[in-house]
Amino acid sequence: MAIDRRRAAVVAVALLAAACGGDSSGPATGEELARDLGCLACHTEEDTSVAPTWRGLFGSTVELDDGSTVVADEEYIRRSIVDPHAEIVAGYRATMPQFTLDDEELDLLVQYIRELGG
Repeated sequence: MAIDRRRAAVVAVALLAAACGGDSSGPATGEELARDLGCLACHTEEDTSVAPTWRGLFGSTVELDDGSTVVADEEYIRRSIVDPHAEIVAGYRATMPQFTLDDEELDLLVQYIRELGG
């Protein structure tokens, strides 16, 4: 009987820890999040016919399909992730799906793109 109570207590503590965030199963890095969301299937190491590369993007000047340009700063990158059809990069079609991400996830993606250089 004492063993069953001890076992029940161990199981209860483990369940409580998992419910309270003791098990962080979410992505720890922007690269992991980008991989989990499928971003890296299109945003590869080089430009493709589907999507521009993220390598060297941060801080660069991006030409848009309307002929205007924008600097790929944090604001532009966030906007492009949240509303991908608002500003289309010249030479590409509006094919990126829209994502609903929280601020932490957006921060991870922006930081990852920043780390890829500019």
